[in-house]
Amino acid sequence: MKKPFIVGITGGSASGKTLFLERLLSSFDPGEVCLISQDNYYKPRHEQPVDAHGVHNFDTPHSIDFEQYAGDIRKIQDGETVLREEYTFNNASKKAKMLTFTPAPVVVVEGIFVLFYPELADLLDLKIFIDAKDHIKLKRRIIRDKVERGYDLDDVLYRYEMHVMPTYEKYIKPFKNEADLIIPNNSSFDMALDVIRTYLRTKSGQRF
Repeated sequence: MKKPFIVGITGGSASGKTLFLERLLSSFDPGEVCLISQDNYYKPRHEQPVDAHGVHNFDTPHSIDFEQYAGDIRKIQDGETVLREEYTFNNASKKAKMLTFTPAPVVVVEGIFVLFYPELADLLDLKIFIDAKDHIKLKRRIIRDKVERGYDLDDVLYRYEMHVMPTYEKYIKPFKNEADLIIPNNSSFDMALDVIRTYLRTKSGQRF
């Protein structure tokens, strides 16, 4: 089996990676692309670091099981199917599903720290960084965490100031210039999406 083409998509929290991915993947059949997200590789809550105020900090590389994440990507690279329980972000109303990651011509690896961990970054054939201004990311984070995940607004703002932004400056932004492509996403990424979609079609075996 031919080794898959592995794409890493990263950027700061709420930079718009999820929307970009949804629109990108909608152009391909399920068997052409495998998406494996960092979000499903958080360590158990009791292993999560806490800050000086005793608040769990999920926005740090120490929250992620990178060894397992990289290991599963290598398995997919070698043609193996991987099973992984969905991470539900401590949402008690959501029942975790068992996710199946099946080898495909194109593998998309997504998460805010995919360039941080060397063993993971070294697996990537193409590195994409989704960028956005800070105030736009804050607005998106509020909408996502308060509306979609049910977090209290004060909690969202506290985490953004104390966890999200320091992490971005220390663990994400320094790797921005290691990306092959940097995509500004303050209003629209349509042109960049078209370019990447066209390129990945050549890797997935699609014909024009």
